[in-house]
Amino acid sequence: MRYILLNKPYEVLTQFTDEHGRATLKDFVPVPNVYPVGRLDFDSEGLLLLTDDKQLQHRLSDPKFKVPKTYWAQVEGTVSEDALQQLRRGVQIKEGFTAPGEAVELPEPAHLWPRNPPIRYRASIPTSWLEIQISQGMNRQVRKMCAAVGLPCLRLVRAAIGPLGLGGLQPGQWRELTAAEVNSLRKISGALRRF
Repeated sequence: MRYILLNKPYEVLTQFTDEHGRATLKDFVPVPNVYPVGRLDFDSEGLLLLTDDKQLQHRLSDPKFKVPKTYWAQVEGTVSEDALQQLRRGVQIKEGFTAPGEAVELPEPAHLWPRNPPIRYRASIPTSWLEIQISQGMNRQVRKMCAAVGLPCLRLVRAAIGPLGLGGLQPGQWRELTAAEVNSLRKISGALRRF
């Protein structure tokens, strides 16, 4: 079995082919027969797991197993305590009411790489950073949650899946998971077979 952690760059599709010539996982990971665990949107960045372990892939992706995913969101505006409370309770988005999440304001994450191209800068509108942890996974959920509380998302980075973070991987870099990392993912997802 193969278990790969990739720092997916901005504007890369979470698939291996594209009929329109856009960048895909194939441009970064030359490993055959591995598939992404869940999705990261074209305009989102950060931690993406790839594997050929179908059981683990299913358990990490399916919301019923409640594996937490942590995101850093750069948002337009100033974060209020009321907005944080709404995110923690769950908010109404088009697809329905989101499950409660964890949400805190944070300073810009240390060692975060610059995005290329950079987000638009407007002197009259401040930006803030949130750390949001969810285990649900509706389409573009974190962006929709931020918008629902009046904080449009300018940049979104997945920082972790369960206990597994990006470490020092730069955009486009990948590495194999260690046996201990695979076992920790199995444990939190209830996939008991040991690596």
